[in-house]
Amino acid sequence: MAQEPKQAATPPKKKPSPGEFIRQVRAETSKVVWPTREETVRTAIFVFILVVILSLFFLGVDSVFGWVVQQLLALL
Repeated sequence: MAQEPKQAATPPKKKPSPGEFIRQVRAETSKVVWPTREETVRTAIFVFILVVILSLFFLGVDSVFGWVVQQLLALL
């Protein structure tokens, strides 16, 4: 019979105090590279244009399927 390998016992992690937690959060957020206003505006415009294009595409697909269903129901 093969024995299962024993896992090394890892000590439970100690929770940081609220003050230490806030310091850690500030340290991590200082590492974030925030986009510039120009990048944010450009991205928002790009998303808006894509939403309009996809909305028109799905309107067309839905209209075609609706027409096909009406034609099929007219045969009955």
